[in-house]
Amino acid sequence: MPLADRVAGIHIQGQTLPETVALIRRADQANVFSVWLTSGGLGPDSLSTLAVAGSQTQQIQLGTSIVVTFSRHPIAMIQQAIAVEQTAPGRFRLGIGPSHRPTIENTYGLPFERPLEQVREYATILEQAFHGGQIDFVGKRFRVHARVPTSPAIPVYLSALRPSAYELAGEVADGAISWVSPSAYLRDIAKPALLAGAAKRGKGTSPRLVGHAFGLVSDDTAAVKQLGRERLTGYTRLPFYQEMFAAAGHPEARGGVVSEALVDDLVLTGSEAQVSQGIRRFLDAGCEELIVSLLPAGPNPEAAIDRTLKLLGQRIF
Repeated sequence: MPLADRVAGIHIQGQTLPETVALIRRADQANVFSVWLTSGGLGPDSLSTLAVAGSQTQQIQLGTSIVVTFSRHPIAMIQQAIAVEQTAPGRFRLGIGPSHRPTIENTYGLPFERPLEQVREYATILEQAFHGGQIDFVGKRFRVHARVPTSPAIPVYLSALRPSAYELAGEVADGAISWVSPSAYLRDIAKPALLAGAAKRGKGTSPRLVGHAFGLVSDDTAAVKQLGRERLTGYTRLPFYQEMFAAAGHPEARGGVVSEALVDDLVLTGSEAQVSQGIRRFLDAGCEELIVSLLPAGPNPEAAIDRTLKLLGQRIF
């Protein structure tokens, strides 16, 4: 069944697996379209969490944004993805990506070499697994020969930041997932690159562009913006993100500055009408879907989260 366009989901993770699953159940009951979990650092594994959530929810789409490719062999990824799909048939999308050099080299102690080449091979193996089930792949990074019984049709999305990554996603995957990328960057750089990759692939493919921003319906906009500013600070210290922000019209980010304009671009807050307007800005920029990272800020964050879930559940953007 084709996925709906012009929809918004959430990213939110608790400290424990039960806490995250409870949050996903709240979103499911509010009719929110999707929930996406990041790799979670050294917290509970996202795929395991989604497998549990899939057995306790009814309609919400489940996605990873993303599972790290350098830390997991494709066969292990396939096995875990099948487990999630079997708990929530037709509701799971597998987002993968290489992560970043500091994480792979400093945390995992692995060489971060030719990430796009690694992801291309990885995605090709997944494509064989989820479209027919016969895997016969020999590349520079992987040699895999296996058969997946009753192959599930699991969509695969790639994380993307620079144009080359968006082009790769268009060529070998079902979609691309951005992270903290302003809407102008998605419109002017990401979407054209994604479509250029899809043109190489042919076959009338139409990959989805998934945008991302922070947000919360709240009367305490100052508190939400401050928390959003704190979350953005780490990204303005990473060279690749600095260049992306500069390309989106925020050259001050090259110096590690989180400007008010950047906060306004990426932190959607205020009334229901104001947050809806921010979501529409991303959808109008070419995103089929927007991930909203919820920011638990203000004097009553749980009530604000409920207001946000209710708004997203209406799916009117």
